[in-house]
Amino acid sequence: MPSSAANALPRLVLGSSSPYRRELLARLGQPFETRSPDVDETALPGEAPLALACRLAELKARAVAAAFDDDVIVIGSDQVADLAGRALGKPGHHAAAVDQLRSLSGQRVLFHTALCLTRPAKGEVRQAVSSVLVQFRTLSDEAIEAYLAREQPYDCAGSAKCEGLGIVLLDRIESDDPTSLVGLPLIETCRLLRELGWDPLQGGPHG
Repeated sequence: MPSSAANALPRLVLGSSSPYRRELLARLGQPFETRSPDVDETALPGEAPLALACRLAELKARAVAAAFDDDVIVIGSDQVADLAGRALGKPGHHAAAVDQLRSLSGQRVLFHTALCLTRPAKGEVRQAVSSVLVQFRTLSDEAIEAYLAREQPYDCAGSAKCEGLGIVLLDRIESDDPTSLVGLPLIETCRLLRELGWDPLQGGPHG
């Protein structure tokens, strides 16, 4: 995309196809574009859940940023559920979701949401992680099947949408940011945007 006077200020680009992240970023009331990153989300051998989330967030941000040659700020994010060191991603289908929820029943689970913001025209990258501790209640197979039939959360890490009916599967959530578990921690996102010269309260770039 060629640079022009009209494009002199950085545009926001959300590097995600997730409707949940799109809805969260829209809360800031600023215009942004969305681009779907084409990346392989397979974990590397021996890769820890937190490391996987951080690597994929950066990979997504850099993959999307490569499509632009004007001044943009690209937001990449990834979430991985961490069950005692075992990474749980999106189940993708019913059987995998059943297996995930059975393994999460009665367990304390960390949901790591990693962020990577890049402003390639300035050579700047910022990264952060927001982790949420979730206590799942003990779940019967009947409860799991009833939940999955109603919500079908096959595109959510850990197979539970806390912003929807999935909240009934939980006993407790411990977090510094209520948006983190949904998939885009807005407190950290705003902090990193300000570091890159974009102030959501001022209608865009500053400084």
